[in-house]
Amino acid sequence: MTTTTHTAAHTSPASLASVTLEVADLEAARRFYGAFGVEAYVRLRASDAHSTGFRGFTLGLTVSGPATVDGFVAAAVDAGAAVLKPAAKSLWGYGGVVQAPDGTIWKIATSARKDTGPATREIDEVVLLIGVEDVKATRQFYVGRGLTVAKSFGGKYAEFAAGESGPVKLALYKRRALAKDLGVPADGTGSHRIVLGGTPDAFTDPDGFAWEAPEPPAPAQS
Repeated sequence: MTTTTHTAAHTSPASLASVTLEVADLEAARRFYGAFGVEAYVRLRASDAHSTGFRGFTLGLTVSGPATVDGFVAAAVDAGAAVLKPAAKSLWGYGGVVQAPDGTIWKIATSARKDTGPATREIDEVVLLIGVEDVKATRQFYVGRGLTVAKSFGGKYAEFAAGESGPVKLALYKRRALAKDLGVPADGTGSHRIVLGGTPDAFTDPDGFAWEAPEPPAPAQS
């Protein structure tokens, strides 16, 4: 049984329709992401591509409150993740950072400092935050590919409008600033171990992140 994501039959060039993580152990990754509770947001693909250090991106979960953050962190750790930053209060809310066994870094956070209800397993938003050398240049590159800027803070951060075909939002951040926020060294080499889908033609962005056309829907069974 393969991991799925919500992909529409037709995607525009201005949408992030799928996020595929390339992993060394496909079955182990399927077990982890099922237990973590994010299997609806990522696809998985076997790969033995060389990759060391920081892969240049994180996937962020926004949830309703601190108790829900703690629940997702605990589920990830129970399934084999390592804690990079324990969940704690900060100026912007409450959150923590974990690293999956396949190496992917996940940040779970909420803007709420106190719980207003019981913990849930609901995810309000998923953001793919990629670390780039030049936010302005990469932002313009994606605008040229058809994406629409939703938020922009000079050369520090940019966020694109979410497409109707996919549940994950794309955002840009300075690579070294992103690594610092996650609590890891910024250095890394080799594959990013992630492939993005939602464009009619394959391309690679200025920081080496690969995009590909989404797979066509399976034919209906008669």
